Parts: sequence; C-alpha cells; structure tokens
Amino acid sequence: MVLGALHPPGAPPPVGFELLSVQPSLDAFARAFELVPLGQQLLNSLTIVAIAVPLTVVCASLTGFAITRLGRPWHGLAVTFTLVCLTIPASALWVPRFAVFRTLGALDTYVPLIAPALVGTSPLLVLLCYWSARGLSRDLIDAARLAGLGPIRVWWQVVLPLTRRTAMAVAALAFVAHWGNFIEPLLYLFDTAKATLPIGLSSLRQLGPTDAPVVLAGAVVATVPPVLAFAVAQRAVLDDTRRAGWVPRR
Repeated sequence: MVLGALHPPGAPPPVGFELLSVQPSLDAFARAFELVPLGQQLLNSLTIVAIAVPLTVVCASLTGFAITRLGRPWHGLAVTFTLVCLTIPASALWVPRFAVFRTLGALDTYVPLIAPALVGTSPLLVLLCYWSARGLSRDLIDAARLAGLGPIRVWWQVVLPLTRRTAMAVAALAFVAHWGNFIEPLLYLFDTAKATLPIGLSSLRQLGPTDAPVVLAGAVVATVPPVLAFAVAQRAVLDDTRRAGWVPRR
C-alpha cells in the first residue's frame, strides 16, 4: 500500500515486482488532499477517538468490575445479558438509534458517534474487562473496602492498575472501532465539514476510481493513526509486563 502510494498520480496500479522499480513521488498524497479535505476529516476523526476511547475504557472497565461484584443470580444474568448483546448485529441497531438521536435533536453532531462509548462501545470489550477483573483476588478488593475506599476509588486505585494491560488492549480495539466507523457517520452527519476520514476515503475512491496511487495515498493516511495506536498499546503492555518481571529484557 505504501509503495503503491509512492507512484505518481495516473500511474497504473502496482503489479508484482513493479513495486521495486518505482521512482518515489509524493504527488499522489498532494493530489489526494486536493480532491478531498483529508486534513479536516483527519482532525474530525481524531477528535472523536480522543473522546470516545477514554470513555470506552472507563465505562467498560467499570462495568466489568461491577459485574464481578454481583451476587447470584445477578452475576450470571449480567454475563448472559452481555453475551446476548454481543450476538445482536450492528445493522439491527441503526434504525432505532437513528430514531432516538433524532428525537433528542442530536443528528448532524458527533454525539451519535461518541454515545456508544458510554456502554463500552462493544459488549466484547465489557467482557474482556470482566474476565480481567474476575482474576483479581476478592480478598484484595474486600481489604480495600475495609480500608474505607468507596467503589469508584477501589476501581481507580486497585482494579485499574492491576488490569492495565487489558485496559490498553481495550483502548486499542476501541480506537480501531471508532476510527474505521463508516456507516454511522454516513447516517448521522449531513454537514460535509463534519465528515470523518472513512467518508473521505469513500469520496476519494468515487472521484478517482482508476487513479490507484491517489486512493492508496488516502489509505496510507487513514492507516497510520491506528497502527501508531497499536504500537503505543503494545509498548505500554510490554513495559508493564517487564516491570512485573514476566518478560526478560534483551
């Protein structure tokens, strides 16, 4: 993808070993930014993930920890309910969500794109936090409560530091989920100035369907942020693991 984006605009799609003989050129990137306001759309997408990702981590981690503190039969019901929610296809939620946000007057804003973070973005992320918090000793949690810590402080001072690796993984997955969201911006956003990067890539593909280097240049721009997010998350997890003494330094 990167090597293809370095072909000049109008060049044929790279085939096989033609990638090795390309004369590097950044003209395709300049052409992509001329056709579509990728800079503004990049900023819009970054704004959404900057709000949605921390909210997802907080809500998913809090919910997962809360489920572990439930007694029978509520514990099993909560886990079952989360699993059932996981089986619901996203397309089944588009119409009811649209009706809800239209009633609230939130259409053509970023509220519908950020709101799923308030429920952990995906039931899968809630389950990941639940399984991580489930591995903590109940005696440790009970000791923190006896020390006078409330539920929120127990989560902040005990649960979150001990499940940091899971929180980083959830953050990376949430970043990708919100970053690559195409259908919901298409449904809820009407102002082209508020469009996100996936919408811009779709427009770029329609404006230049035969100009492969330009389309690939837009794809590179859209790919760099999630790759960096995964790299940061992986580095944080490995550093945390080394501090715990589980992975030897090389």
